[in-house]
Amino acid sequence: MRIEAILSTHIHADHRSGDRRLSAATNAPIYYHRSADIEYPFTALDDGAEISLGNVVIRALHTPGHTPESMCYLVTDHTRAKEPWMVLTGDTLFVGDVGRPDLGGERAANDLFTSIHEKLLALPDYVEVYPGHISGSPCGRAMSGKPSSTIGFERRHNEALLDIDRDAFVDAIAGYLPPKPSGYVETVLWNRGAV
Repeated sequence: MRIEAILSTHIHADHRSGDRRLSAATNAPIYYHRSADIEYPFTALDDGAEISLGNVVIRALHTPGHTPESMCYLVTDHTRAKEPWMVLTGDTLFVGDVGRPDLGGERAANDLFTSIHEKLLALPDYVEVYPGHISGSPCGRAMSGKPSSTIGFERRHNEALLDIDRDAFVDAIAGYLPPKPSGYVETVLWNRGAV
């Protein structure tokens, strides 16, 4: 197999990304949303852009909230169906929780609500959900240890999404946040290529 694309969901604050080393080793382009504040070469994606990899098509979904440039990737395998099979949700939607928007304040929490309700929960119930983290990560509050779910299961059982309007969501998400990752400012600078 050959690595042909490196899809980043956002600029991480909890670990140093290996995207540049992987790109150097494979010559594969690194993809981020167009708004990513990165100081090294990357291929800009807009909302709805598609990357075709043989029978597999990946559609970019711009889902700001966790960070302004956050992306999710909707995957369709045309050998199986014309409908999407899974969505890679990064730090926007977890199994049992949603991403933390505290680095962007109330506006980020509002953006997260919009991204989840207008983009992710608009997907069919059967679409599988593969988040960027499971429990133990500082990127969410009440993540499950289960590595995957479905849109339908999260719609029905994710506490952060149950019968909640925008104002209640923003209040709840800001009401309890785990401590920020140690050294997160330095990590973000490194991942941006600024140091």
